[in-house]
Amino acid sequence: MGVTSKEVNADFAGQVTATRGGEHLNRCFSCGACSGACPVSQAIPDFDPRKLIHMIRMGLKDRLLKSDLLWHCSKCQSCVFVCPQDVRFADIMVALRKLAQDEGYVTEQDLRDKGKIAWVERDLCVACLTCVRVCPWRIPKIDEKGVAAIAASECKACGICATECPAKAIVLNESEDERLIAASGKNK
Repeated sequence: MGVTSKEVNADFAGQVTATRGGEHLNRCFSCGACSGACPVSQAIPDFDPRKLIHMIRMGLKDRLLKSDLLWHCSKCQSCVFVCPQDVRFADIMVALRKLAQDEGYVTEQDLRDKGKIAWVERDLCVACLTCVRVCPWRIPKIDEKGVAAIAASECKACGICATECPAKAIVLNESEDERLIAASGKNK
């Protein structure tokens, strides 16, 4: 698919570097080490870290921030360890996700539907504190009404709280990644 001048936002790369996590974007010299080490790109061929950085530099803001590709990164940090320039691609993906959320390219409901955030069915929660205890990132909190709450902007969608909740009050949909990976396994 070609790129038209209407799609190009010349300020986009600057916006990314000004966002926490995107500071190291300009260190990239497109060596491809991140793409070679990325386990997601092995399972989902359209996900290519080098290509995503190129899209940022080209100013394809709308195309990138509307894309499901942002939500495929597992933030495993494999790219970080192999990068000779310390670009920290996983952090750039966090910055892009933040921009997509802040600018309304994706809603909390979209993230729920994609299986990218867990949420609490408040009328089922018994405030047992299991989610608070098991979350390695300490994201679930007990709110002023005495029930668990999960901040959508912080949830890692790891599924630990949903699996461990004895009341089954925490929901995490199957992610599109899981469906794509399952489909790619069937095709082999």
